[in-house]
Amino acid sequence: MNDTFMKEKPVFPLIMSMALPMVISMLVNSLYNIVDSFFVAQISENAMTALSLVFPVQNFANAIAIGFGIGISSQIAICLGAGNRETASKAATHGLALSGLHGVILTIGCILVMPGFLALFIGDTDVIDLGIRYSTIVFLFATINTLNLAYEKIFQGVGKMKITMIGLLVGCVSNIILDPLLIFGLGPFPALGIEGAALATGLGQVFNLVFYLIIYKMQPIQVKLSRRHLHPDMALAARLYSVGIPGALNLALPSVLVSALNGLLAAYSQSYVVILGIYYKLQTFLYLPASGIVQGMRPVIGYNYGAGEHKRVKKIYFVTLGMSGVIMLIGTIICLTTPGQLIGMFTTNPQTIAAGKTALRIICAGFLISSVSVTACGALEGLGRGTASLIVSLCRYLVIILPAAFVLSHFFGAVGVWNAFWIAEALTAGVSLLISKRVIGV
Repeated sequence: MNDTFMKEKPVFPLIMSMALPMVISMLVNSLYNIVDSFFVAQISENAMTALSLVFPVQNFANAIAIGFGIGISSQIAICLGAGNRETASKAATHGLALSGLHGVILTIGCILVMPGFLALFIGDTDVIDLGIRYSTIVFLFATINTLNLAYEKIFQGVGKMKITMIGLLVGCVSNIILDPLLIFGLGPFPALGIEGAALATGLGQVFNLVFYLIIYKMQPIQVKLSRRHLHPDMALAARLYSVGIPGALNLALPSVLVSALNGLLAAYSQSYVVILGIYYKLQTFLYLPASGIVQGMRPVIGYNYGAGEHKRVKKIYFVTLGMSGVIMLIGTIICLTTPGQLIGMFTTNPQTIAAGKTALRIICAGFLISSVSVTACGALEGLGRGTASLIVSLCRYLVIILPAAFVLSHFFGAVGVWNAFWIAEALTAGVSLLISKRVIGV
């Protein structure tokens, strides 16, 4: 039940102990995303295209759940750092209840919007049908997913990173096992095709949530979920949403970006839409280790901020930046040396593989410098500065990259779109440094 280790343990070992479970979790989650896409690609290229087109809306729903969860985690950590466990418990309880409400709204809204959304980007009725069949089942589990992610952030807020690692392992491993069973009908299981992939995803989320419920009952943590904490508290709700809304927008912006870029790329070839979808699956694998480090840093930086340890806050920021930079350097090397093998995991079309190799080699030029904005966003969220974090993400995913992609595509086609990625990362890094200096004093 002791949480003072977050301000007493040396910074680098502390960040490592908090981040390593998150890095492992993110790597497993990335593996799940790649394996899931691999199995769907075995159905047909149309199925893979449908998955790519559904991804932005699926990511948007996850962004709302995770972003609001970041608001929960931030409030818990800051309150615990200030020694106020009662308010931390109220934040956790309110956050869980509101997350359930968000899940119901997402279920209804996403299922209703998908047919029209898919028709905006492609006229192939087979692809649209596959996309609707997949997305309907996935979004029926949206409430389970939002509650699952709320529990994850509650455990992270009190520093229980190993529990969230095991929870994510439970969900991802069960999903990976169920994918071939339900897609292809192995053994006693029916062959459900793309619906099987969606059902495997939903059941993985159910198993994850069940794990969190069992652990919460068996192992007491610093915050208590209780009905007595459900009395309306507008000030607390405002604090949750002040980080949760920008956090959700930060995570949802890639969906807006993918949708806009799909529109640009579809004018040249459907293969480019497939390549963009494949890139974002690979990007999940490459970026999530760095995101795992940032997740490990958030409760630590928030706790120390709440405890008034401002020098320690700066040190936590720089240690996290260095660790993220190493991860992104490794990702750059992998993309430069094995682009064909990476794209070839998802398609056998030689033209798509050739074009994908070019795309990966250009885009990865911005990986290393992106560690600045990734770290800044996480630190600002952990400190409860959601709006400042949102400004960085707007630059990265909207304000710079979309105009650059639009202009460059007119001169260089799809290659211009790929170059817009590294240009946006470089300019956003400059914005991130300015904001970090102003808010954190780095």
